[in-house]
Amino acid sequence: MSAIETDMLDMGRRARAAAAAVRTAAPEVRTAALGACAAALSRSTSAILAANGRDVAAARANGLSEALIDRLTLTPERLAGVADAVAEVAHLPDPLDRELARWTRPNGLDIARVSTPIGVLAIIYESRPNVTADAAALCLRSGNVAILRCGSDCLQSSLAIHAAMVEGLVEAGLPADAVQLVATPDRAAVGALLTGLEGNIDLLIPRGGKSLVARVQAEARVPVLSHLEGINHTYLHAAADADMARDVVVNAKMRRVSVCGATETLLVDRAAAASLLPIVAEALIQAGCTLRGDAESRAILPGIEEAEAADWSTEYLAAFLSVRVVEGLEEAIDHIRRHGSGHTEAIVTGDAEVAAAFLNAVDSAIVVWNASTQFADGGEFGFGGEIGISTSRLHARGPVGAEQLTSYKYVVRGVGQIRP
Repeated sequence: MSAIETDMLDMGRRARAAAAAVRTAAPEVRTAALGACAAALSRSTSAILAANGRDVAAARANGLSEALIDRLTLTPERLAGVADAVAEVAHLPDPLDRELARWTRPNGLDIARVSTPIGVLAIIYESRPNVTADAAALCLRSGNVAILRCGSDCLQSSLAIHAAMVEGLVEAGLPADAVQLVATPDRAAVGALLTGLEGNIDLLIPRGGKSLVARVQAEARVPVLSHLEGINHTYLHAAADADMARDVVVNAKMRRVSVCGATETLLVDRAAAASLLPIVAEALIQAGCTLRGDAESRAILPGIEEAEAADWSTEYLAAFLSVRVVEGLEEAIDHIRRHGSGHTEAIVTGDAEVAAAFLNAVDSAIVVWNASTQFADGGEFGFGGEIGISTSRLHARGPVGAEQLTSYKYVVRGVGQIRP
C-alpha cells in the first residue's frame, strides 16, 4: 500500500470517528462553530489572499484560461462574501431531527420519519477555493463530516481557508477532523476516495468539469451526487418585453461568464426575432460577448460568427453565446431536451400560459420565468450557499444546501406490540 493510500485511509477513519461527535452535537454547538469559522475567515483575510495570490500566479504561468483564473481568484470583496455565506449558514434553521411525517397504524404503532445526517461526505472540486468554506459550512450545519479534495490550482488558497475553518471548529469544541482537506495534489488521492476508504465514505460529490464527473461516476464504489455542466438556455418568446429580454439575457450571459448558471444558448421566437435580436445582440456585443448564430439569426445579425453543430452542446464558461431562431415554444423545448444538461433553463415572456407550459414541460433542475439563469445559486435560493447544483434525479436536485445533505430514519414507538 502506498503512502498516499495509507494517509487517505487514516483520513477516512478519523472522519468516521468525528462523525459521531458532530451528529450528536446540539444544534447551538454547530451554530456557534459556524459563527467561529466565519470570524476566523475574516481574521485570516491577509493570509488567505496571499495564498490565493500564489495560486493565481501559478495558474497564469501554467497558461490557464481567463475563465478559470476568474473562478480561482479571491478579492477582498469575494472573501468577505465567503465569510458572510458561512455566517448566513450559521443562522439557517437546523435541518436535523425534524419530524418529516408521523402516523399511527391500526395496531397502535406510532411511526415517525425523522431527518438525520448522511454521515461522511467526500467532496471533489476544481478551481473554486470558496467551495472549501461553503462545503465545510453546509456539512457542519447538516451534521455531516467532510473530506475535501480541491484542485491543485487552488490548493494553497484552500489550505489557508481550511486552517481558518478548523480554528473555528476547535474554538467551539468540535473535533478538527470534522473537516479535513487532502493536502496533496497527487491524483492518487482521488482514486483512494473513489474506493470509499474502507466504507468510511457515505457519499461522493464531484463538482467540476465533464472529465472529473465522468471519472467519479465510472469508478466510484460509493453513491455519487453529480453536478454536471451547465448548458443553460434562455428562450425569448414572441411575447417577451424587449427591454426585459435585453437586461435578462445580458445578465444571464455576462454577469459572470465562468459560473455554471451562465446562459450558453439563446433561443428566439421566429415571430419576434427581427425586433428582439438586434436589441439584445447590441447590448451583448457592447458587453464583450461574441455571438455564434444559425443561418436565420445571422441573416438578422450579419456580423456574427457562424455556429457549428458542437456549439449547441458546449458549456463555454467564457464570453461566447450561441444563438438560434426557433418556431415557437415546442421547438424551443425540443432544442433544450436535445442539447441541455438538465441544469437551468429560462423563458422571457409576458404570456403567463406560455410560461406555465414551459415551466411544466422543461425537465431541468431549475426552470425560470422572467429572470436570469444566474440565480441558479444556493445563496440566491436562501440556502446560505451550496455544494453544487445537482442534475441528478435521485435524492437532491438543484442547489444542494444543508437541508439537501440530510437523509432520514424511521422512529417506531410501541407499547409491547408483537407481529402475528
